[in-house]
Amino acid sequence: MKNSNCRLLFPFGCLVLLVACSTKKDTFLSRSSHSLATEYNILYNGQIALDQGVKDIKQNLTDNFWTRLPVEKMQFNTTDDAGVKTSNPNFTIAEEKATKAIQKHSMSIKGRERNTQIDEAYLLLGKARYYDQRFIPALDAFNFILYKYTNSSNIYEARIWREKTNMRLGNDALVINNMRLLLANKQLKKQVFADANALLAEAFLNIQEKDSAVAKLKLAIEYTTKNDDKGRYNFILGQLYEELSQKDSARERYNNVIDLHRKIERKYLIQAHLRKAELFDSTKGDTTAFVKHFNKLIADRENRPFLDLLNYQMGVFYDQQGKQVHATKYYNQSLNQAKDDDYLIASDYRNLGNLYFKDAKYLTASKYYDSTLVRLNPKTREFLRIKKVRTDLDEVIYYEDIAVRNDSILKVVALSSEDRIVYYQTYIDKIKKADEVKLKAIEEAKEKQKNIDRNNNLPGLDPLAPASGFGNKLQTLPTLGTESSTASAGNALFYFYNPTTVAYGKIIFKKNWGNRTANGNWRVSTQKNDIDLNNIPTNDSIDGEIATKDALAMKPEYSTDFYIKNLPKTAMEIASLAKERNTAYYQLGVIYKEKLKEYNLAAAKLEQLLKNDPEEKLILPTHYNLYKIYQIIAPEKAAASKQFILSKYPESRYAQIISNVNQDKDFNQGTPDDVYNKLYAEYEKGDYATVLTSLENLITQYSAEEIVSKFELLKATTIGKVEGLQAYKKNLQFVATNYPNTAEGKSATLTLNKDIPTLEALAFTKVPSNKWNILYRVGTLSDEQTTIVEAKIKKWIATTASPNMSYSFDNYTLKDNFITIHGLRSEADAIDIANYLKNTKEFSVPAAYITISTDNYKIVQINKNLEDYLEFKKQ
Repeated sequence: MKNSNCRLLFPFGCLVLLVACSTKKDTFLSRSSHSLATEYNILYNGQIALDQGVKDIKQNLTDNFWTRLPVEKMQFNTTDDAGVKTSNPNFTIAEEKATKAIQKHSMSIKGRERNTQIDEAYLLLGKARYYDQRFIPALDAFNFILYKYTNSSNIYEARIWREKTNMRLGNDALVINNMRLLLANKQLKKQVFADANALLAEAFLNIQEKDSAVAKLKLAIEYTTKNDDKGRYNFILGQLYEELSQKDSARERYNNVIDLHRKIERKYLIQAHLRKAELFDSTKGDTTAFVKHFNKLIADRENRPFLDLLNYQMGVFYDQQGKQVHATKYYNQSLNQAKDDDYLIASDYRNLGNLYFKDAKYLTASKYYDSTLVRLNPKTREFLRIKKVRTDLDEVIYYEDIAVRNDSILKVVALSSEDRIVYYQTYIDKIKKADEVKLKAIEEAKEKQKNIDRNNNLPGLDPLAPASGFGNKLQTLPTLGTESSTASAGNALFYFYNPTTVAYGKIIFKKNWGNRTANGNWRVSTQKNDIDLNNIPTNDSIDGEIATKDALAMKPEYSTDFYIKNLPKTAMEIASLAKERNTAYYQLGVIYKEKLKEYNLAAAKLEQLLKNDPEEKLILPTHYNLYKIYQIIAPEKAAASKQFILSKYPESRYAQIISNVNQDKDFNQGTPDDVYNKLYAEYEKGDYATVLTSLENLITQYSAEEIVSKFELLKATTIGKVEGLQAYKKNLQFVATNYPNTAEGKSATLTLNKDIPTLEALAFTKVPSNKWNILYRVGTLSDEQTTIVEAKIKKWIATTASPNMSYSFDNYTLKDNFITIHGLRSEADAIDIANYLKNTKEFSVPAAYITISTDNYKIVQINKNLEDYLEFKKQ
């Protein structure tokens, strides 16, 4: 009996297992079995993979605190260093697990899902696709939950994830609408309510509605239960208040971040301190308390990873205070501690460059700007601005070098012979003293090396020994480099790089070997030249220090004749130096004024130029530039400069510009860019005569300045409008040749190579066209005939013409223009309408007309060859 029961138990168990595994049977056993298998097997492993993938992203995530943070902390690095799109295998695993759960355990019976874990599977599927940056498939997964599982406990989470996905796809308006509908639900949990408001805030930021974003972020902060979110949202809110110029509100929000202290990541805490520091008013605030507070932050061991940022902010503080030494110190400390924050490193270099620039150390400043550009994004405006300043510094360095060098030479030339000797002897004494310090450093280093060798039981090695010692040990000889200090005198450099030690070696060689010719077998005694050895020391114990001093004494730089013999002697040479120096001063004044906007430096250079008795051609433009500078920095001096120009050079173009003589329009007020913009507005209006007349004055006025290339290109374009393609080409060639390194010169070159050949290839055609025009040749707008013809055609267009017809006043040359009727479908229609306008008493248009297709009319306007078209039409 017992065996019989056992035989029946096995098939019964198989039957139960079969029923439990079925996805078509709506039984408690089936539902429970599939639900447990889904949750604790497949989804569990899938969630682990998803969490690991998110962790990987967070490990590589670096918030850019130099810009406003995004509300959602998770940001994607879509490509690797080679520019190839990356994919995390953990998200693939999570997607596979979710798909497996759906395929194997879904129990869709009679249109209803009986497995309560399938909505979790779809949520996992959507998240995996979202983090894998496959947003369209992710959207499908979230939508499936919303449409299929309306009673799911994950319904609100799915709605938020769907809108996050929509935002990634750029559908911000849809996100705002859907989130507002969700927030209308009064039964949302606090965290869901907070997440929805945070998402809505980011959508508002995407469409630049900052006020609405502020309101939603406040709600998110109030309702979130996560301290990390509170810290991040408060920090973003502070950034928004800064953008809205509400500094007090911004400080309050940063204080909220600081109050969270250890409850949030320390980077938010430090950045909040830094942001508050940026809002600090150094002219009104308590600077002592500020310094004490930041010194405390710097001394805190927990802040060691952020010392680069803290030192940078201290540098900015002292920079604003005008304390250059302190600022330089902290910027350098920030650089030493900075690691992978490119913008911080660029900012340190930029600010150091600015400090040296203000101190007129342009060569040093240019090097710091070079380092800045290496770290900056080339696509940013800041990069372009600094690059422009750096390019301008090349000119500044070049002309400053000329000015300083020639000033120095001319100063010495003006001295008497005795004073020149005194001047150079003073200089020689200085370099002798410096060499003695370096010599002492060498001897100390040699003695130190001897002690090391003695301690190591090595024989004393003379680095200048003529025989076997003249080998590898020479490479450890200390140097007397001009930039080295006592502390660095022991650096190992190659022997022959140091002229002092080379001279010392020559003396030792001569002592031991005498004069030898530079040929083979120089050691053989017969190779000795006939020399007097009596003048060469024979003491084998000659001290190295004495020999080195002898070598130093032989330096030609220790003789005043070395310098005096190189001074210019003829009047022509001296005049050439003075002329070159004066030109350099003028160019520096113009560069400082126009390119660098350093008006005080510009005024100083130009004022010094006038004291240097410059040639006549520089006097007038120098006074004019000083007049323009004084209008900005010293209005009381501007009047004197103006009076000088009007009294001494009343017929000059500069006098006319100042007094606005012979100018129909006042284009010379404001900055050069303002002047250009005013003139370009006239060009767009078609007032080409005014533009060309004004350009002649302006090109002279801004001679040798950066803006002149823009005026020249505008002149070429305007001439092309009134004289045709060949004149346009000729003037473009002038711009390309004379301004090759400017944007305008490069644009002219591109047009000459690409567009001009295409335009020159255009030819009149008799191909049938359905676009025709009627031309009435008239004069300028102010001519009486032009007014009559335009009035009659305007009346016809308003009362009789079909709706698709219109007219326009088209410029042709400075004197001849067209009133053009557009919208005709054939030449026959054009002739009929022209005759109608001519013969109808109501209109009676008196001017002769020309019919022309639109394509041929374009060629006429480009080449200004109407007569050629009329001949072509007769053929």
